[in-house]
Amino acid sequence: MGKKLVMAQKRGETRALCLGVAMVVCAVITYYILGTTVLPLYQKSVWTQESTCHLIETTIRDQEELEGKKVPQYPCLWVNVSAVGKWAVLYHTEDTRDQNQQCSYIPVSLDNYQMARADVEKVRANFLEQKVFYCFSTTRENETSVLYQRLYGPQALLFSLFWPTFLLTGGLLIIAMVKLNRSLSILAAQR
Repeated sequence: MGKKLVMAQKRGETRALCLGVAMVVCAVITYYILGTTVLPLYQKSVWTQESTCHLIETTIRDQEELEGKKVPQYPCLWVNVSAVGKWAVLYHTEDTRDQNQQCSYIPVSLDNYQMARADVEKVRANFLEQKVFYCFSTTRENETSVLYQRLYGPQALLFSLFWPTFLLTGGLLIIAMVKLNRSLSILAAQR
């Protein structure tokens, strides 16, 4: 009976140790992936200064109104604000600025024109309702644009690092408990 108990205990310890090691390995791989994808985006982000923006004007631009320029196939919102004591164009995120510099906000659903138009009008109504809001600007002297929301801010970085840290901590705790259990069973067997 005692030998069967020891064998079952050894198998359980081995499985728990494998689980702990697998958790640590997964956490290390996740840290590597985050370090090569999210961390460089966070470090490159120049939109670090939080400012107060005052709404100047909002307009919805359709295809007809953008003559002579690259015309988007969706309605887009154009927002002018006053931030850091100067006039600026507000962009929703860093990606919005990179996708189309003629639009402050690009609707989520681009397939259906009517839904996109309704989405843009809803966002415009929110801006008209709330004329003063926080935005992010850069410390560059000649920059004439600000962001409403940062994609690659400190909160996004902490949120990305939470689960790998949780996985690493859990794996290390499992390994430590297995090692502690082994050493206590050896001490108990010696007495």
